[in-house]
Amino acid sequence: MNRLTETVKHLIIINVIFFIATEVYGDLMYEWFALWFPENEYFQFWQVVTHMFMHGGFAHLGFNMFALWMFGGPVEQYLGRQKFIFLYFSAGIGAVLFQLGGYYYNYLPVHEELLNLGLTAEQIFQMMSSNQTIEGLTDIQFERLQQAFSVYRNSYYASMVGASGCIMGLLAAFGVMNPNAELMLIFLPIPIKAKYFIPGVILLDVISAVTGKSFFSTSNTAYMAHVGGAVVGFIIMWYWKKNSFNNKRWDR
Repeated sequence: MNRLTETVKHLIIINVIFFIATEVYGDLMYEWFALWFPENEYFQFWQVVTHMFMHGGFAHLGFNMFALWMFGGPVEQYLGRQKFIFLYFSAGIGAVLFQLGGYYYNYLPVHEELLNLGLTAEQIFQMMSSNQTIEGLTDIQFERLQQAFSVYRNSYYASMVGASGCIMGLLAAFGVMNPNAELMLIFLPIPIKAKYFIPGVILLDVISAVTGKSFFSTSNTAYMAHVGGAVVGFIIMWYWKKNSFNNKRWDR
């Protein structure tokens, strides 16, 4: 059975404290500590880190903390505390960059087109905040505004919570450490080697991000965050392993 390592234990405690605070204070916690789209008035710089400790419900928290214990313990034992912390938060930042990149990919072309149609930034913001039709639009502006509304709002009001990006980084790192370790999905109890299992999970996340089709999770999952966390975790662990980091190990 996996040993509960010190850093993993402290991360779990912090996540539980954030969850309890969210249950007590509700929407106020999401406004302050979830990661909001940078164009949104709710966005604050500290959310880049705090969103990693926020969760959308008990099942979300429970699954992530189970995965943190399952994969975080072996990775921390292998790397040591400092490298583990660096990997964990780097994967979380990678998740942010990939997910926000996806939001901006949808947001910027529409925003630019609306500006080119003669709408002002103030009019666009009015549409976003009040959900009301703007007076004085031409038929072309109105039609394009209606077409763009859902895509634009989905990016503008997007928020992200959870440690999933960090944990995908740990999962990828675990795969680099133990490529022949056998892993199983809960609902598909067939052992698959990590070197096949983990790329398969990442591929499904990429497909979900592109198509919007969910395979194993809820439709509002931040799929690109999963991909970003896994990519960063893989690169870091691959580099350390390739360069024999154990000979130049950081203090624990």
